[in-house]
Amino acid sequence: MNIVNKLTIRHLKQNKRRTLVTLIGVVISVAMVTAVATLVSSFSDLMIRQTIANSGEWHVQYQEVNKDQLAAILDDDATKTVAITRDLGYAAIGGENPNKPYLFIQQYDAQGIAQFQVELSKGRLPQTDKEIVISEAVVTNAKVKYEIGDRLTLRVGERFEQGNDQPLGQTESLRREEGNLTETLQHIETQDYTVVGFIKRPVWEAAWAPGYTVISYIDEDLIGANQRVNAAVVLQKVNRSLFAHAGKLAESNHIATVQYNNDLLHYYGLSKSRASSSTMISLSAILMAVIMIGSVSLIYNAFAISVSERSRHLGMLASVGATKRQKRNSVLFEGVVIGLISIPVGILCGLAGIGITFWFMNPMIQGALWTKEKLALAVTPLSLLISCAVSMLTILISTYLPAVKASKISAMDAIRQTSDVKLTVKSVKTSKFIRKLFGIEAEIGLKNLKRNKRRYHTIVFSLVISIVLFLTVSFFTAGLKQSLKLSQQGIKYDIEVSYGNGQRLDDQLIRSIASLDDVTEYNVIDELYKDTWVAEAQLADELQELVKEDISLVQDGKYLYTIKIHALNDSGLQAYAKAVGADYEQLTDPEHPAAIVIDTIRYEERGTGRFVQTKAIYTKIGQRIELTNVDFETGEETKGSSVTVAALTDQAPMGMTPLGVSGLNIIVSERVMNRLADEEDMANIETFLHLKSADPMRTQQQIEEMQVTNLQTYNLYQSRKSEEQQVLLMSVFSYGFIVLISAISIANIFNTISTGVSLRKREFAMLKSVGMTPKSFTKMLNYESIFYGVKSLLFGLPVSFIVMVLIYKAFSNKFGFAFAMPWTSIVAVIAAVFVIVGSAMLYSAAKVKRENLMDALKQESI
Repeated sequence: MNIVNKLTIRHLKQNKRRTLVTLIGVVISVAMVTAVATLVSSFSDLMIRQTIANSGEWHVQYQEVNKDQLAAILDDDATKTVAITRDLGYAAIGGENPNKPYLFIQQYDAQGIAQFQVELSKGRLPQTDKEIVISEAVVTNAKVKYEIGDRLTLRVGERFEQGNDQPLGQTESLRREEGNLTETLQHIETQDYTVVGFIKRPVWEAAWAPGYTVISYIDEDLIGANQRVNAAVVLQKVNRSLFAHAGKLAESNHIATVQYNNDLLHYYGLSKSRASSSTMISLSAILMAVIMIGSVSLIYNAFAISVSERSRHLGMLASVGATKRQKRNSVLFEGVVIGLISIPVGILCGLAGIGITFWFMNPMIQGALWTKEKLALAVTPLSLLISCAVSMLTILISTYLPAVKASKISAMDAIRQTSDVKLTVKSVKTSKFIRKLFGIEAEIGLKNLKRNKRRYHTIVFSLVISIVLFLTVSFFTAGLKQSLKLSQQGIKYDIEVSYGNGQRLDDQLIRSIASLDDVTEYNVIDELYKDTWVAEAQLADELQELVKEDISLVQDGKYLYTIKIHALNDSGLQAYAKAVGADYEQLTDPEHPAAIVIDTIRYEERGTGRFVQTKAIYTKIGQRIELTNVDFETGEETKGSSVTVAALTDQAPMGMTPLGVSGLNIIVSERVMNRLADEEDMANIETFLHLKSADPMRTQQQIEEMQVTNLQTYNLYQSRKSEEQQVLLMSVFSYGFIVLISAISIANIFNTISTGVSLRKREFAMLKSVGMTPKSFTKMLNYESIFYGVKSLLFGLPVSFIVMVLIYKAFSNKFGFAFAMPWTSIVAVIAAVFVIVGSAMLYSAAKVKRENLMDALKQESI
């Protein structure tokens, strides 16, 4: 090691406080980048594992392929593994559950059984196409007794609804009318099987599926030339080219249908949709830029704020013969030493912090979401490489720029720091109003900032970066939540119960179901359709554009809307009215019908797949909606009653299925519903009972055991669980990210200001030596804090707004919602800037006040 590097290390040791501050700055920055990268990869890993557990592991599925096409798929270089599956069809079982009268026979090869997470509970898995394993639900729910070793002869066919030539699938519910089946099994073939085991009910089997899953075996070598199978492929590499590659493979081998596991690929950051891809790429680029700028700022400030100290040290080296190259290399060597110590520590701190966070979060996630999967620390080489690369690059920039500048100034200028301190009249000139309005303390404080603009600009830049980081991340996370809300179905219940023939549920049946042991919450909704004519000025934005293109859609200046009236029972309406701020008494007055109007709708655009949130109608509280019935076959119109708008909201009650554009959802009481409906309408009212249950599967079984004719039960708890899981994880990610950024910003500000104040010890000592009192000294620092805060807000708020607009435009590629300024975050950040700056200034000044006046005047290091 040469003498200059030895002196550099000695200098770092002597200036322990400045060295420690710099090390802490770099450690925090590296920890931030590492934590964010690990957080993203860990959440993706959790959702990938959860999706595989729910729907199996596969990326691309080629459907209805023959033996030659299967061979081409197996030989493809991109293929890692192939699971062969086939749906044989349905066989009548004759069980006690009228909603599930079939066995649904599927065939899997060994790879398929592994990839689709078939969980054996008893016996063994099938090894030939004459063996099957049966779902436990056949015994527990259908009450059909099977034992291992039983021989079955099944008549297997496809489900067809009367008058329809397309077969029905496992995701389509049983077709019944007036208690009688309106579907039949066709193309029947007899199959003989031996029961070799039992499996747990597959997660991918919908709760309303008409058949219990049983699984047999399929052997690739025994597939006939004319037989068709499905090939579920796990790829060697999962990247964006898989869509084009799969399409090309299908086209070259004449494969008609290719299906992608979009739920799984989504968590790899892939989407076939151009809008989705554009959104992900844009948001990733913006977010990475924000993080990198914050990281660069934090590390750069740790070095730049102490340029004066390094300049003096380098001037001393120059005075004893050090060349420009040696001075520059000395500063670069200092950066290397700082990096070698802080980068490994920062990475470990980031991983430890995220690991501890996951340890606290896992019990909450598992308890709330009924999942066995845990958040695990997913450390990828890419995340570590990014952390190291960003940190090394910023350290290089932070050290190289001061080194180049210091190497160019003379030894005496560097020692005296005449290039840092500006004492010309013009450079420190202040307005006369400053002194008149705020006093001499404010004028001295402002002159102090102007006389050393480099330090002033560094602190302001640090504050601006902190403001931009906080506001853009707040806006980004709010946009993520809004996008997630738009893309979801909004399922807030576990089970929906209704009559298949559209009749109303009677009160006794509702009470019987609602009183079941595991039911925790329920809601009853009566639904009725009406029509209304809406003035052109009140139309949804999309309809106004449509009307401009085709004026014939408007008659007498009005457009026809479909009205969907939802009537809640008294308890449900009372709770809902309180939630949206409506008057419950007004809603229950049948003499003056009033309704809560859902004036905001969410829908998915056809063709583009873009999710949009928009106004359903432009109306005001107190306006009336005239109801009518239009017979579209005859053109006849029957005028009805009118209803007053009691409240406007975007919140839907549990179980409400909203209409799309040109539809309006209104919520009324049962008494108002009876007033609005005529005799013909009363026959068309349909009742839906929505339940939340502590054990949804058991509740469904208990309802089915009631054996009520035409009663249909849809168990949607898996969908609700999935949506809640995504919302919870997104909330944890969002708030965790905001807390992390806030902590980084506060540390950045404290680091910058405290170091700057420490470097000004001699300056403060000089002011005290010429008679500045402690009160005036504190007042001067307070004014400096105000100047810092105002200047940083003048730059930080506009820059934040620009970044927020860019983020909004990135979201707009896939999601359509109105731009909304995060006023709460803006007010919070304005207050926080002055509080944090003032606290940092006073904290640092308090330490300076304890310094001996003569020692401070002589001090050369911090």
